[in-house]
Amino acid sequence: MLMALRFSSFLLLTSLLVACGSIPSIPASTDFPVPDPPNYSQARYWAASPFADDPADRTPGTNLEDQQLTATADVFYLHPTIYFKTRKDNEFWNADLNDRKLNTSVDEAAMLNHASIFNAAGRVFAPRYRQAHIKVFYPEGRTVSRQALDTAYTDVLAAFDHYLATWNQGRPIIIASHSQGTTHAKRLIADRFDGKSLRSQLVAAYLVGMPVSADAYQTIPVCESATQTGCFVSWRTYRDDFKPKPAYQDTVPNIAVVNPLSWTTSEQRAPLSLNKGGVLYNYEKGPLPELVWAERRGAGLFTNKPKFFGDILFNTKNYHVGDYNLFWLNIRENAVQRVTAFSR
Repeated sequence: MLMALRFSSFLLLTSLLVACGSIPSIPASTDFPVPDPPNYSQARYWAASPFADDPADRTPGTNLEDQQLTATADVFYLHPTIYFKTRKDNEFWNADLNDRKLNTSVDEAAMLNHASIFNAAGRVFAPRYRQAHIKVFYPEGRTVSRQALDTAYTDVLAAFDHYLATWNQGRPIIIASHSQGTTHAKRLIADRFDGKSLRSQLVAAYLVGMPVSADAYQTIPVCESATQTGCFVSWRTYRDDFKPKPAYQDTVPNIAVVNPLSWTTSEQRAPLSLNKGGVLYNYEKGPLPELVWAERRGAGLFTNKPKFFGDILFNTKNYHVGDYNLFWLNIRENAVQRVTAFSR
């Protein structure tokens, strides 16, 4: 029963942790303590790499295979926030990369559910980084959010530059991210790809779970088809009856939304028949076909409530936790499509 409810339980746990009142103390303006920085020449600071056995090498069910050994492209993946620590003696607004329990959570949640999507399209590289605490996205953490997010991005940039200098060797690159990872991936695209020579190696960027302006970049447009390259896709998923707040579409102008079933920005509903399979609570069971339909409405992607064992507990209208999982197989096949198109 516990295994069967993993997907909804993860969402419930996340909600409970966000609601907890105990957070790191607000430091003085001149003092912002941070854990020791990572050294990306050491394997332990990579949650996924093609040179180690890790959850990003897994595939759900029995019909899919990890193809990193023969892949011609690389994937640089940035995981979402999994730093919810609420100990009263916790002084850090950024994760300590020596925290084994937290590292295990990153591996079992993000590497297994997200990073593994891309192991058919390329070699998967995913750095551990000093992610900012979940509360930086809430009022009680706003005074330290910039410092915490900048610390995290310092690691992301260092990891990417190490990857580029050590392993890339001119190979095509996919950037993939979710939630806080997308906050950093947006900056990475601007700093290393947009208007730079490296843009010629960009297959596509999957900037999922955070609002991204369609006009965010001068030389990297929103993808308008399943095989377009040198572009980015983005979406945030909600249940059909979700009612956005008035300011929902105003915080980021002209928000990009690409439907992960049709791979267009059309507002026409993509039917259940286009959903090749989502991966929810039981990874071993494999993708569940025709799980949800998807429809772009303004700044969001809307869908029906998925049916699965234990769905009675899945009552949220914000499907942020399922941005990738609901469309798992479609994203996997699309990444392969774009790499193939890029090679031509």
